[in-house]
Amino acid sequence: MTAMEFLPVLFMVAGIVLVAGVTLFVSSLLRPSNPYFDKNMPYECGMDPAGEAAGGRFKVQFFILAILLVVFDVETMFLFPWAVVLKDIGLVGYVEMFVFMLLLIVGFAYAWLKGALEWEA
Repeated sequence: MTAMEFLPVLFMVAGIVLVAGVTLFVSSLLRPSNPYFDKNMPYECGMDPAGEAAGGRFKVQFFILAILLVVFDVETMFLFPWAVVLKDIGLVGYVEMFVFMLLLIVGFAYAWLKGALEWEA
């Protein structure tokens, strides 16, 4: 592999960065800027915010649970293509998927034992 083969990738990355930068710059020039207290308040169904969410701070458990949800959902999506080609991949693919599922279960058990799924009131 030579450096010239990666030139199109470099152009693509540079183009993406340029478009993103120009978009952010132009939008910062065109958007209205009139912040005031009521506009910057967190919205809770028309009621004044109360509790920890009023300061804009959330517990880490929200984020841990969200990350776990995304991780397990993405891993579960790998089951659908596997199920479609199950007859074609044979015993090796079947065993590999069970290893994958075993790793998924071990990760779930680890998260459970560490208390990532527990919710403190």
